Amino acid sequence: MSLHTTDLGDHGSRVVFCHGLFGQGKNWTQVGKQLAADHRVTLVDMPHHGRSSWPEEFDYVDVADRVAQLLDADDPVTLVGHSMGGKAAMVLALRHPELVARLCVVDMSPVDYGGHAGEFRRYIDAMQGMDLDAITTRAEADAALLDAVPNTTVRSFLLQNLRRDGDGWRWQANLEVLGRDLAELGGWPEDDLAGTSPYEGPVLWVAGETSPYISDEFAPAMERYFPRVRRVTVKGAGHWVHSEQPEIFLEVLRRFVRAEDRSRLSS
Repeated sequence: MSLHTTDLGDHGSRVVFCHGLFGQGKNWTQVGKQLAADHRVTLVDMPHHGRSSWPEEFDYVDVADRVAQLLDADDPVTLVGHSMGGKAAMVLALRHPELVARLCVVDMSPVDYGGHAGEFRRYIDAMQGMDLDAITTRAEADAALLDAVPNTTVRSFLLQNLRRDGDGWRWQANLEVLGRDLAELGGWPEDDLAGTSPYEGPVLWVAGETSPYISDEFAPAMERYFPRVRRVTVKGAGHWVHSEQPEIFLEVLRRFVRAEDRSRLSS
């Protein structure tokens, strides 16, 4: 099953972005364009999202292995993953370390969040509950989602998944499977990773100051899998760090990627 990708830039080391739940590769376009002057950038539509294929179930090992097929051991990448994409990126680095020169995990930890999935259940239920046959404009779609998702930023983000399909509308996200397998999305495939060696490459762990997804409580798990981790907390940001504080995030990521370029030049 194929994954849709968008490529930016034509020289320099390669940087690959994995988006979070309900996202698409294009969510990273602005960051990608800023990096594309010096790097080859790939924006991935993750499985079940955007223009990529819809497998029959959601499983982090399966998702990670599908993304791994886009990579080449002769050209290891800086892999950047946010939220769901962050978990997939961590699993990929642990299972295929030869493909990843360095790893940037944005506001996600290698743990089972359990009850933290509640807000995403609410979003999925609201999206599935919309009568798409009764909608003729995006303004009407926005109004239909307003009561369930009053936050304008979150609502606009979710509605990016709504696409014209002939005379009607359809969701580009695989809401049926994502809703059914929401526990897997919030979980962590620890059993599948049993016996896997820690990833020994450099890891940048970017946290939003007000987000609950990275905390001191989760640091031991992160350090067990990724002993060379460095944690950076971005002030004034929640879970969507790269969209809430884009300039700060870009500078932090740039420095991390430049370190990789310097190490390649010196080797």
